[in-house]
Amino acid sequence: MKAVRVIAHPDGGRIEVQEIARPTVGPGQVLVRARASGLNRGEITQARDRRAGDPMTVGVEFAGEVAEVGSEVTAWREGDRVMGHGRACQAQFVLADPLAIMPVPSTVSWIEAASFPNAFITAHDAVITNGQLQPGESILVNGASGGVAWAALQIAALWPARPVMAMSRSAEKLARLAQFGVDVGIDSSSQSQVEQVMSATGKRGVDVVIDQVGAPVFEANVQSMAVGGRYVNIARLGGRNAQLDLEQLWLKRLKLIGVTFRTRSEQQRIQCVQACARDMLPFLKDGRIRWAIDRSFALDDIHAAHAYMMESRHFGKIVLTID
Repeated sequence: MKAVRVIAHPDGGRIEVQEIARPTVGPGQVLVRARASGLNRGEITQARDRRAGDPMTVGVEFAGEVAEVGSEVTAWREGDRVMGHGRACQAQFVLADPLAIMPVPSTVSWIEAASFPNAFITAHDAVITNGQLQPGESILVNGASGGVAWAALQIAALWPARPVMAMSRSAEKLARLAQFGVDVGIDSSSQSQVEQVMSATGKRGVDVVIDQVGAPVFEANVQSMAVGGRYVNIARLGGRNAQLDLEQLWLKRLKLIGVTFRTRSEQQRIQCVQACARDMLPFLKDGRIRWAIDRSFALDDIHAAHAYMMESRHFGKIVLTID
């Protein structure tokens, strides 16, 4: 079968599409014939950092049909439409834990389904599990045009949060975000974040911040927060070193939280998948999830897909199609 592999090298890993053996199904596993796989920036940075070790298939999300089930699996059957979160997902066949896959409604395409797992599981873990967003509270999402931000904004709007605020350097992208439940768009290239947040919240401040930018917005994020606010960091696209005014942390009784799958156990990862499925699948089934697919690439065009993602001009998800 075809698979996207990272080949370790002392100067940084390189990506290749290779022919490898189809996985063998264990008693408690499911084999899925993948039709699409979402692309994520973390896969690219991890590949570049791989300087030693055996070749490894990349990818953390997929959508396709169940091809085979292990002898101990009763929840899934061959032919079921599924999407899931896991490892080695950018391949024609993906071996999955039956607890880490979710049903795909017939109204949802493979490309749409493949864009759901990582973005929504990550965003749900940040917004609901760690951010502890409550209905009626306010939320701000920094760097609000990528896949996880698109999911976080929808989760917040559906919960529902009020107001839902998004920040970006692109006025065009902010205008497009209105369809995903954004009440207030903040153009960081021309507007003061703190002033806009305080105006939108009646000078109270924002309850939950979902940050993907890091250092450049850290101070303004803290200044924008309400008493008892929760600051959740997902990524540090603008830099990782920032200064914290401990007086602000103390007076506002803030919680600073980092989220990642890299330091979670397999059981913890499954718990994240299940929590997202519990809360978000009803919205998927009734059609209230709105899709933001920027572009799709064939699996063989993985280098072009990576180059396009690293330009950071995309809006929403980039997806690989798998023949």
